[in-house]
Amino acid sequence: MSMSDPLADFLTRIRNAVRANFDTVEIPQSQLKVNVAEVLKKEGYIKDFQLMQEGVQGAIRIELKYGPRREQVITGIRRVSKPGLRQYRKSQDVPKVMSGLGLGILTTSKGVISDREARRLNVGGELLCEVW
Repeated sequence: MSMSDPLADFLTRIRNAVRANFDTVEIPQSQLKVNVAEVLKKEGYIKDFQLMQEGVQGAIRIELKYGPRREQVITGIRRVSKPGLRQYRKSQDVPKVMSGLGLGILTTSKGVISDREARRLNVGGELLCEVW
């Protein structure tokens, strides 16, 4: 079965796993999902991820991160740019998620990067999702 928005499925699986207090979650692999997972790891929202060669497509195993008393690090995650309505931002219009406490993930000419990195590099792009 083909999926109309694989990135939304990726985010939903992470959201559901965090709410259910799972330690890991497995997600079908694609290059965009790997790039988003790299940004989440670099910004400290997940512990780590591994690429696994299962079947034709492969999978990504994401180790979720929790606080010292098992409180959620990712309290919210949402898709911004959707297949039916793409959301592009100029370099000066890249938003700060929750006044800088959250994270925006963009796909730009420099690759998939965080909103802070996009402002530092002065590049715009498609705002994929927001995490807080």
